[in-house]
Amino acid sequence: MPAPEKKNHYIRRVKTEYKMAKVTFKLKEPKIKDETLVYMVINYNNKRLKYSTGERIKPAFWNTADHKAKETKKFSEYPEFNARLELLKSNAFTAYRKILNDGDEPTNGLLKKELDKIIRFSESAGKPDLFSFIDKFIEECRPIKAKGTILVYERAKKHLENFCKSVNKKIDFSDIDLEFYNSFIGYLTKEDYSQNTIGKQIKVLKTFLNEATERGINTTVEFKKKKFKRPTEEPEKIYLNMEEIDKIYKLDLSKDKQLDEIRDLFIIGCFTGLRFSDFSQLKPENIMDGNKIRIRTSKTNELVIIPLHKYVKEIISKYNNKLPKALSNPKMNLNLKHLGSLAKITDKMETAITKGGQLKKEAKEKYKLIGTHTARRSFATNLYLAGVPSITIMKITGHQTEKNFLRYIRISQEENANKLLDHPFFK
Repeated sequence: MPAPEKKNHYIRRVKTEYKMAKVTFKLKEPKIKDETLVYMVINYNNKRLKYSTGERIKPAFWNTADHKAKETKKFSEYPEFNARLELLKSNAFTAYRKILNDGDEPTNGLLKKELDKIIRFSESAGKPDLFSFIDKFIEECRPIKAKGTILVYERAKKHLENFCKSVNKKIDFSDIDLEFYNSFIGYLTKEDYSQNTIGKQIKVLKTFLNEATERGINTTVEFKKKKFKRPTEEPEKIYLNMEEIDKIYKLDLSKDKQLDEIRDLFIIGCFTGLRFSDFSQLKPENIMDGNKIRIRTSKTNELVIIPLHKYVKEIISKYNNKLPKALSNPKMNLNLKHLGSLAKITDKMETAITKGGQLKKEAKEKYKLIGTHTARRSFATNLYLAGVPSITIMKITGHQTEKNFLRYIRISQEENANKLLDHPFFK
């Protein structure tokens, strides 16, 4: 406790010091394309504290001059985002002023401690445990993340809770090591989850842990070791060639209005490359001059402009620019398999998936593998086979690298050979 005269000295300096403190915001990685963390930087008394806000933003949407999000339609949530930054700034001044009012000399340690009390969790609660943090993190993400992302977070938390019940032990940050990793993988395997489902749980867990580490809540970093990796497996993914898409498009579905509408939306996806979340939400204002679609994608917030194929023009005209409402993704997938069956897309495809720790191979008729995402993959593959440059297709699909784009393409060895036959090298 400082002496009374020292305390009075600091109290007299409160107003002066408060004016001298300066708060700005900086990006952790300002040159990347993906979202990056936003730091709050507090300058005071020739000292500097860099404090993680927990907020993330793409550098393309950041105003470097004003240290906040750009006021642009491309980042529609900028008002809420900037309001949260202003609240953080106010909290920083409050924390700084409290230290002075208490008669203490401000230091980075004291300032961070006071900020943690105000921003993170209450003083009485102390640092949260793993599940308390996950709960709070999910709530913080609700206003700024897609509903699908929140659902993924909640499912991951549920898997962790069920694992704790299975081992009859409460898991906290300090328990997340390679022994935990192996046990958790083993539990999910016994529950008969596929390799990719297991991998998704590890990926989300790492998201939670990285966020907690950035905030100074977690200090156990074994999850960053190479062995703490996300299991992955390349699943069998199909595309429909132009002949198969034609078969679906030309089906007479006049007696089944719902199936007719599902087919039409799927065909739009096949010729625009849009994800289900986008082609199911197209509005009249997205259609430009009757020959292009202009839309900002829901997943990446990228603006794409797509020329309309004649089939898409016919469908848009059929509904007078007001496309029908889509069913849920699972219901759409069931109906698309039915459409594939009606169109007699019955070639056998061998599938292989690791489930419950066992590699299971099975020959399936192709229509049984059709889903909403088949439309997007068909678009990319058919354009690629037609000789359209990868970079041009990527402008629509939104792939950031050609490497990732080419992994997306699905062509057989014979189709690849046929494509090469048209190359000047083989002439």
